[in-house]
Amino acid sequence: MTVSAPPIPDELWARMAEIGPRWKENTSGNVKLMVEEFTRLHKKAPKDGVQVKKDVAYGAHARQKFDLFTPAAGGRGRPAVVFVHGGAFVEGDRNRTDEIYSNVTNYFARHGIVGANIGYRLAPEARYPEASRDVGSVVHWMHENAEQIGVDRSRIFLMGHSAGGAHSGSYAYDKRLHPAGGPGLAGLIIVSGRVRADNLPENPNAKKVEEYYGADPKHLDECSPVSHVTAASIPTFVAWGEYENPLLDVYCAELTWRLAAAKRKSPPVVFMKGHNHTSMIAHLNTAEDRMGEAIRAFIERPV
Repeated sequence: MTVSAPPIPDELWARMAEIGPRWKENTSGNVKLMVEEFTRLHKKAPKDGVQVKKDVAYGAHARQKFDLFTPAAGGRGRPAVVFVHGGAFVEGDRNRTDEIYSNVTNYFARHGIVGANIGYRLAPEARYPEASRDVGSVVHWMHENAEQIGVDRSRIFLMGHSAGGAHSGSYAYDKRLHPAGGPGLAGLIIVSGRVRADNLPENPNAKKVEEYYGADPKHLDECSPVSHVTAASIPTFVAWGEYENPLLDVYCAELTWRLAAAKRKSPPVVFMKGHNHTSMIAHLNTAEDRMGEAIRAFIERPV
């Protein structure tokens, strides 16, 4: 029996509307609340037709592992999405709960797209650009094992949320981090990403940013994904919500502008009214499919 994706219930929408305008007053508490609420919701979400291989190692460190989600129907030449979670550079886990963030890769696998939900090393143990190097290692693994897992090497996409957007964006755009043949990606998907590194007073996670990048403003700018956008940058999809962690909406808008200015064409953009920083990623694999559908359209035809 096929399980339908659950709708976001009215009471959860009401809670999101209540805390949204006050999101910045208690960012960490609101994130925790949303994770708990969406974890409960995802226990009802469909996971049919998906095979999961846990703890695939791509390095020696305990965090250098990922979970691989493949369509149970098999097949060859499928697109793939490498998903990079957030956590303000010093924390976070690919399995924050037993439902979050596997909801993302379950969603893709249910729609015929191979998904890798990856872990990576954290600051202060691993400082810039080591997390982006970890991302690149998983992209390399996907290329090396593409035939075995039914993936088309020319259709590998990278997706990052929050700090994961910073790590993904740096790998995708910064040529210094690329192997000889380039990043090996068909496109980049940024959802509520910290694509500019900053330690401004407005940023409640400023000290955590410094743990990864350091405190020098010049270095922060030079390390920021937005600083490496060119006309040759890979196709990019950008999404953010109405209620974001401080400055993330600004930086996603900056990324959009820089891509448009460099390429003389706007990238695909989705603004999710009523959504907050956490629900932006936690709602995937529910019945609300506007962003998911737009991402799948981008994967089908990256522009």
